[in-house]
Amino acid sequence: MNWIPHLTVAAIIEDQQGFLLIEETSSNGVIVVNQPAGHWEQNETLIDAVIRETLEETAWHFEPEAIVGIYEYTSSLNQSTYLRVCFCGKKLEKEADLELDAGIIRTVSLTRDEVAKLPNLRSPMVLNCIDDYLSGVRYPLDLIKHIR
Repeated sequence: MNWIPHLTVAAIIEDQQGFLLIEETSSNGVIVVNQPAGHWEQNETLIDAVIRETLEETAWHFEPEAIVGIYEYTSSLNQSTYLRVCFCGKKLEKEADLELDAGIIRTVSLTRDEVAKLPNLRSPMVLNCIDDYLSGVRYPLDLIKHIR
């Protein structure tokens, strides 16, 4: 058996309205809500990946400030295992003319309680990341050692 975990990054971005999230169409055609998130790509750091994914999915430039956590989740839908590194930080400027990634419907801003009531979260990691963020969990970015 050839088991390959999926390494992903996600961004927690809080503002006065709540948390910046995306509505997207999943691979099975269902509309789900997620943090700006995606796969780590070759030749980039994890920090570069979360900055890129946030821009591609929301059109907002993102400045990571800390790591909220590392989450392991195996989907009951596809049996894929995901390892998510969740960062928190702030949104900077918006690229008004940037076309969002394929599958992204729109960005939304929701409170933690609004997120908890949603039946269509991409995975349980979405709410877990928010809860850890709200409880004050923070690790320095230099927890990740980039050895070249």
